[in-house]
Amino acid sequence: MLHLLYARFWHKVLYDLGHVKTTEPFQKLVNQGLILGEDGQKMSKSRGNVVNPDDVVSEYGADALRLYEMFMGPLEQVKPWQMKGVEGVSRFLARVWRLAIDETGKVSEKVTAAECSDKELRRVVHETIKKVGEDIEKLNFNTAISQMMICTNAFTQAGKVPLAEFLDFLAVLNPFAPHLSEEIHERVCEYFDRPATMLSEQNWPAYDEQALIRTECELVVQVNGKLRDRIWIAMDAPEEVAKEMAFASEKIKEQIEGKTIRKIIYVPGKIMNLVAN
Repeated sequence: MLHLLYARFWHKVLYDLGHVKTTEPFQKLVNQGLILGEDGQKMSKSRGNVVNPDDVVSEYGADALRLYEMFMGPLEQVKPWQMKGVEGVSRFLARVWRLAIDETGKVSEKVTAAECSDKELRRVVHETIKKVGEDIEKLNFNTAISQMMICTNAFTQAGKVPLAEFLDFLAVLNPFAPHLSEEIHERVCEYFDRPATMLSEQNWPAYDEQALIRTECELVVQVNGKLRDRIWIAMDAPEEVAKEMAFASEKIKEQIEGKTIRKIIYVPGKIMNLVAN
């Protein structure tokens, strides 16, 4: 931490000499927290708990190392190193890769140039653009990565990967995992015969305010207090519509077949519990 003291000391000397016009060298100072060993102690050769970054890069890649360091927790906090965390981040990057690239190394058939018709997926993508951009400004890198994980799950659940939204996602991921995102971007653009300007040279994607508005919500459907299905329903859907959609679910049909519905407990936009025997 002494280098921070030296920075202020020399700056004040230069100020007294009239070479600089400000009394402090920084408008804002953020001190990064110490990274501890896996044993919770300060890393040192004598304790034998030092992690060689070259070994991590060799096994998991530079992107995984870079991403994990930002995902460990708030920047200013002291945090212990955990190799399981590196493995988890590596699996996340592998999921991103599999969204677009198949087992043969070619662009997956799941990627489509068609316009995105999944409103919820589009909302998550634009929410990710907005949140990650804001989190970078605040140096909240760990929460930015969490949001990108949510977005990756949304792409996986959607089945299809709309090209426009996926390219925006890659642009958001690029500052965190530049090697992976640039490689996927180049392959996808070549496949769809699109200009392959490097992501690092592009502007940050803009988010659509209208896309952020929720028009649907996830309704949890239970039978006798046990989760049996989740359905998407309009935010303002009346209870009768919610009942119709719940009873139309094959999973719910299996659970209530031959039974009598004694009571329906409904909390709009959250949960529906069918009491049956």
